[in-house]
Parts: sequence; C-alpha cells; structure tokens
Amino acid sequence: MENTQSPDTFTMKRGDTRQPARDSVTADLPTEASSRPPTHYRTLSAKQLWHEGSRSEQGLILGGWLLSVLACMASGIAAVVNSWSGLSLTFAGVEVYVSIYPPLMICLWWTLFFGWAWGAIPAYLATLSLALYAHMPLPWALLFACANPLGFAVLVLGYRTIAMPLHLRSTNAVLYYTLMSFVASVFSSAGALIWCYTNLVDPTGLLPIWQGWWLGGFLQCLLLGGPLLLVSQPALERWRDRHPRLWRTAEAESRRLSLQLVIAIVAGVLIYGWLTLWLGSNTVRHALRASELAILPGAVTTMLATTWTFYWVFAVIAAFVGFFGYRMFTYWLDSTTRLVSELAEANNKLAHLARTDALTGQPNRRALEEALEQQLQRSQRNGERASLVLLDIDHFKGVNDRYGHDAGDAVIRALAETMKETIRNVDVAGRWGGEEFLVVLANVDEEGAAAFAERLRTRVESTPVAHGELHVSYTISLGVAPLSTPHRETWLKRADEALYRAKLDGRNRTAIAPARSEAEGVSLHSPC
Repeated sequence: MENTQSPDTFTMKRGDTRQPARDSVTADLPTEASSRPPTHYRTLSAKQLWHEGSRSEQGLILGGWLLSVLACMASGIAAVVNSWSGLSLTFAGVEVYVSIYPPLMICLWWTLFFGWAWGAIPAYLATLSLALYAHMPLPWALLFACANPLGFAVLVLGYRTIAMPLHLRSTNAVLYYTLMSFVASVFSSAGALIWCYTNLVDPTGLLPIWQGWWLGGFLQCLLLGGPLLLVSQPALERWRDRHPRLWRTAEAESRRLSLQLVIAIVAGVLIYGWLTLWLGSNTVRHALRASELAILPGAVTTMLATTWTFYWVFAVIAAFVGFFGYRMFTYWLDSTTRLVSELAEANNKLAHLARTDALTGQPNRRALEEALEQQLQRSQRNGERASLVLLDIDHFKGVNDRYGHDAGDAVIRALAETMKETIRNVDVAGRWGGEEFLVVLANVDEEGAAAFAERLRTRVESTPVAHGELHVSYTISLGVAPLSTPHRETWLKRADEALYRAKLDGRNRTAIAPARSEAEGVSLHSPC
C-alpha cells in the first residue's frame, strides 16, 4: 500500500500569495428570534411625529385632530341644547332609553386607530365643555369629564391584551368589538350618576339618563362605529405601513394585562347588573313611599322593562363570555402544543449541534465516540465485523503557515465532503480533532477496510481544493484497524499506531494495524 510521491504534498498551481491567517476557526450557531404574538393595536407617537414626521404629515394629523377637538366640543354642547339624552324607544314591547352623543364616534375612531390619548383628550374636553355649559360646579365637571376617557381606557386595554384585528371582517373580530364596546359603555356611564347628582334629578329620572348613556353609547359603537371602522381601516392600515417610524407597538406584560382585562369585564358586568336592578326597583320604592298609587303601575312597568333589558343583556354577555372562554381555551391549548413542539424541535437542534463539528457539519468527536460504542455493542451481540480508519492530512501545519488558516479550513471542509461521498449509509465518518478524521466501517473486514482507505486516499490525492484563485493539492495518511478487541480505547490505539506507521513510512499511504500492538512504548502523537 505504498506511494512514492514526495512528502511535501502541498502545491500551489497559481501564485504564491499568502492569505491572512486566523487564530482559530469559529462558527456562529443558528439562532431564531422569539417573536411575540402579533398585535393589531398600535399607537401614533406624538414625539416621533414631531421629530421625524414630515411637514405634510404633521399638518394632516395634527390639523385633523384639532378640528376633531373643536367638532367634539361643539357637538357635545349641541347634545345638551337639543336634549338628546334619555330618549324613549320601544323595542319588542319593552321601553328603553338611549342618548345620542356625536363626540363618541369621533373620539372612538381616534382612540382605536391612533391611541388612547388621541381620543381621550377630545372626549375629555367635549364632556367638560358641556358640563360647564350646563352650569355644573367646576370640581364635579372635572370629574364628570373623565367618564368617556375611562370607557376608552377599558376598550384599549382589551385590544392591547388580545391581538384582535380592527378590520371587523371576521366573526371573532365583530364579537370581540361588541363585547368590549358594551364593557366600555358601562364604565363610561358612571358619568350619568354624577350628572344626576349635580343636577338634582329625582330617582325616577335617574334610570332613563343612566340607561340612555350606556345603551346609547353601546348602540352608537355598534351601528355607527362598526361601519366607520370597517370602511376606514384598510386605508389607515396602508398609511401605517408606509410610515412605520411614526408608530409604536405597546409592549406589556400579557399576564398582567389579561388579569386587568378580566377584572374590568367582571366589574363592568357586576356594576351594570347592580345598577340596573337598583334603579329599576328604585322607581317602585319611590312610588310606594310617596303613596302615589296612580304612578305605581307605570313604575312597575318600568321595573319589568328594566328587568327584561337586564336579562337580555346578561344573556348576550354570557354568550360572549362563553364563546371567548372557549376561544381562549383553544388558543391556550394550541399555543401550548405549539410551544411543546417548538421546544422539542429546539432540543433536537441543540442535540444535533452538540454532536456536529461546526467547521465541516459532520459528526464531531462526541458523536464518533457514541458510534464506536454502538458498533462495539453490535459486534459483541451479533458477531458483526467492523473496522476503524483513522486518517490525518499530511503536512497540514505547512498549509496554515504558508497560505493562511482560511486555506486550511477549505482543505478540511473538502476532505470532509470527499469522505461523505465515499462512505456508505451505514458507515459513520467525522472529524476526530484538528486535521484528524475517523471512519467507522460497519460489517467490513481488514481487506475491505484497506480497499476503502486506498480508494479514499487516491480520490483525495487527485482532487485539488479550490480556494479563491488558488488550487491546493494535498494528501492524507491512513491507519486501518480491524476490530479485534471489546475495548474502545484499545481499538482506537491500534488505529492510531497504524496511522503513525503510515507517517513514518513516508505519508500518503495506508497502513494496517497488526493483530497485536508492535509499537508499545512509542508515542501515539502523529508527527506534523
């Protein structure tokens, strides 16, 4: 198994230009960015608009917002002047009360598409202006004006917690918008109690104002706000995508927000239920206390209408809560399944990386040691033959010193690829360390292993490595050790002894380990 080629087997077919050497070979492990679940609710940053927005963008947004503030204040006063509060309507034989409040739609649009502050400020100023117009004391007016911003805060909380789209083109989106509109309307209707208190409204007049506030706001959100969102959302979304620098996505703790949302929904439903029953029964109590039997039938009728309204609203809320409870459960279940699957995939990747050489992409020393153990177990159990081939690149230090580590890395990768193309599927080949490689040949005797080693050696010798404009020729020395021991260390030692002998005999050749070691006391470190 000899070859008389000169030991200096590294030749350059073009030029002698050195390439910069590197101290070590490094490889970056692939990483995956963890993304949060996509959210559809974003906020227009006034600061970014002022510093980064163009003059036309600033004029369009700020000018439109200022006009919206003036429109809200004017239409809010108009609602008081024209008595659009507590209007009586008959629905399915039940008398209900609604209030018309135009600023609500304008502020809702700004809140959902641009952020809470963009809608809350006009809502606050509109409510404050109508309160002052109605001669409400200033301290109460300042508190009264917080009603609608409070409702918008609950609405925004819902959309920040659950990444539900605003386009209202799916059943889930419509149902979620309906539920959040109801809860927001109930919270904002707290202003009705302040209005009645400061204006000394009698108990019988409290129910129409309160019911008109929440029901009117709820119906306006559904019948006017819904179509407005449906029509304007596509154009606004395209505008957002063209100006991403002006927007920020609210980052928050999902657990904390989810808890706040649940508390808000439960509190809203309980407040609504208590106020509905209390205000309905209050009309009856007032009639009994005043001994005005003539108004008692009307009070009882109001009580019944209120109770039925309470029932239907609670029925709808129960349906919504049940639906979203189911959706949240399935979402949690799907998320858990997905996370478990991703974790298993990540663990598999890490396990693969832990057993893979970063430079060549082939099994590393750890994986090769496992393959050796498995082969020994099969051989002991089934009597299967096996052989080891330990090989080394001849004069590898010379190519690093002369042409740089980049060329050396290219040679190592080329050898690994040649080995991969030469071995069978049942064989295992990988990088043992440095420029040394190991091949575990399953069910192969000494003769077959020697033939494989020669086939690999001649193929490497005749295949120069292309590296840039360079073509590097190199050779390898190989040691073959048929399996004759149950001990892994002994088997490896015999292959190493054979490789050492191949190098002593002149390199670029294959040596076969004898039946017993003939190199006792000789260093097993191969010469450079």
